Amino acid sequence: MPPRSDPPHPLSRTHDGAGQRVSALLAAAPRHLRVAAVAASGDAVTRSHLGDGRCVGWYAPPVPGWRVAIDAERAAAAPPAALARRFGSTDFWGRWTRVECLAKLADVPVATWWHRHGLEVPPGTVWLWRTLPLADLVVTVAFTPAAPAARTARTDPAALADLADLADLAGRYPRTFPDVAVSGAG
Repeated sequence: MPPRSDPPHPLSRTHDGAGQRVSALLAAAPRHLRVAAVAASGDAVTRSHLGDGRCVGWYAPPVPGWRVAIDAERAAAAPPAALARRFGSTDFWGRWTRVECLAKLADVPVATWWHRHGLEVPPGTVWLWRTLPLADLVVTVAFTPAAPAARTARTDPAALADLADLADLAGRYPRTFPDVAVSGAG
């Protein structure tokens, strides 16, 4: 059964309203996702290729200062047995697509990611995501600030306030990683 989908948590304030734009895009995610053949999805901002030849594309306008990634998997597919034994099968595809997105945003191979972190989001990760059903798929759309947090926070006071907002919101939510979440310090 695909995960349920809830509206994303809004950010309280961010530099230039970018966090609110990201939250608004995530709230409207179904309108910005399309499933099509690879040849018909060339104009997508980012794509996720499925084993059956389809492609899920993200067609929302870019948000300056933020990177976006998507991942999609067939909801009815059984998790690979070895991975299900290692990580459990409960909400496997929701957790997997979230980790795939984070690995993409961190420029780390997903196998390296799950060797280090499993199918969890480590403390201190700053990103916004939404996991939702789309047709016969489970899809996660995730955003992270484009500049590395440490470099940006040291040089840009507005960026430091943005990161503090993300960490503050993350502190209010349990680390059980619901379908929609903000992750940050802790």
